Amino acid sequence: MMWVRTDVVIVGGGPVGLLLAAELAVHGVRTLVLEERADVSERPKATTLHARTGQALARGGYLPAPSLPLDEGVVSTPFHFAGMWGLELTAPATEPEPLFKGPQADLERLFEERVLAAGARILRRHRVIGLDRRETGVTVTAEHSGGRTAFEAAYVVGADGARSAVRAYSGIASDASPPTVAAMAGNVRCDGAEAPEPGWHRTPRGWVVAKRTSEGRMHLRAVDCSKAHADHTLPLGLEEFRSETSRILGREIGMGEPRWLSRFSDFSRVARSYRSGRVLLAGDAAHVHFPIGGQGLSTGLLDALNLGWKLALSVQGAANRGLLDTYETERRPAAVRVVDTVRTQVELMLPENAPDSLEELPEKAGAVDPGAELTRLAVLISGQEINPPFHAVDPARWRGRFLQNLALMTTSGPIDLIRLLRDRRMVLVRFGEGAAGRSLRRGHVPREVVRTVWAEPVAELPCAELLLRPDGHVAWASEHRAQVEDLARVLSGWLAPTTARAQAEASASAALSACSAASA
Repeated sequence: MMWVRTDVVIVGGGPVGLLLAAELAVHGVRTLVLEERADVSERPKATTLHARTGQALARGGYLPAPSLPLDEGVVSTPFHFAGMWGLELTAPATEPEPLFKGPQADLERLFEERVLAAGARILRRHRVIGLDRRETGVTVTAEHSGGRTAFEAAYVVGADGARSAVRAYSGIASDASPPTVAAMAGNVRCDGAEAPEPGWHRTPRGWVVAKRTSEGRMHLRAVDCSKAHADHTLPLGLEEFRSETSRILGREIGMGEPRWLSRFSDFSRVARSYRSGRVLLAGDAAHVHFPIGGQGLSTGLLDALNLGWKLALSVQGAANRGLLDTYETERRPAAVRVVDTVRTQVELMLPENAPDSLEELPEKAGAVDPGAELTRLAVLISGQEINPPFHAVDPARWRGRFLQNLALMTTSGPIDLIRLLRDRRMVLVRFGEGAAGRSLRRGHVPREVVRTVWAEPVAELPCAELLLRPDGHVAWASEHRAQVEDLARVLSGWLAPTTARAQAEASASAALSACSAASA
């Protein structure tokens, strides 16, 4: 059996695993992705990215950002809740549009290009068959056409989907809810007067969602709200899919030439822990739910963006000892919120519960301001309400806030916050000559970890110094000059001293070398 040594092994080469690999590789972390599939799947999957995910991806250079000078105002787009249209998703005009639509396969290819360009490796046709955890590292065994290979790493991340092998091998328990509805989906030829109109069709028997593809075919989803599948793993045939779609719609629907057919349900699960020692979970491996509202992909990608820089600093010995634990404390509550919101939508999709319009929801709930309640739902769906519960060194009104994009005039010229974060380091913005920034110039913090920028004061940010995390959240802000000790204390909550970093790198190298020698 062959042996390969690296820093991080990511199991799963879907969008979450590839994005995480790109984030790690840009920090110089030796990263290897193991994927069972031979190629990027062209099968239609998630097509929606919501506002906060698009904003975070733009900060990493994965999506286009507005050009300078920045426009003012708000951009909006209509959206649905439980299949009922009436929400207006909004975002500042200084950010990407509040809804990004595109095939998941295109997103995977984009991330794959970034992974390879940054020097990481993707090994396809590799199926994980074992995982061995130790105090100093993890060994993942995978089988492939050439036999078996053992991959030794400091950390392993399971981004391998709802049936995660990493989650199973590591023994991480989950909180799950059983399925209550039976759903089917397919890409078929469906033409003529009998074809359903594109859109959401609610009947006393359930729902049918129809979408015409660019090739003139039909992407159909049929949801029976009266029962769950007896066995969702059984193959789905065209006649069963046609019959069920026709029954729910209440009229015969002709269809043919299926490209793919599948069953799914509203089964949900959230892992009780996102980390077990040197094993971590992300994306569907950590949380799964009914695919309504485009929540799943957005949530998983935000997992990757939250974990990437923390894991990179941990591997390099530059992280405070507790930094990696904040991945779970920040991201698991977000997944629980999404799962709860999706469950609410499934309940409202039941024929006996479905209101005639979305406007009825706040009225039935007794909302004092129905319009404000719909706005709250729109913010919830778009992910822009999420400000993670940071591990506190000093709680302050700025801490944890996702800072919306704005333009700065720096000593190097005009730039915006999105582009300041493109190299994925923490950024200290100094408005004037604050003493805190001078402490960084004296080398108290490695420049490869924190970038310092001097800028003219702006009315939107009434502070002297502002420390941004690579994912766009505020780590610290000073409203006064000369708070050197405060900044040093805050940084110690995130980062290890430079000497500790060097020691950690040496220890990690020695541990992996010893492990390789023992396995030879």
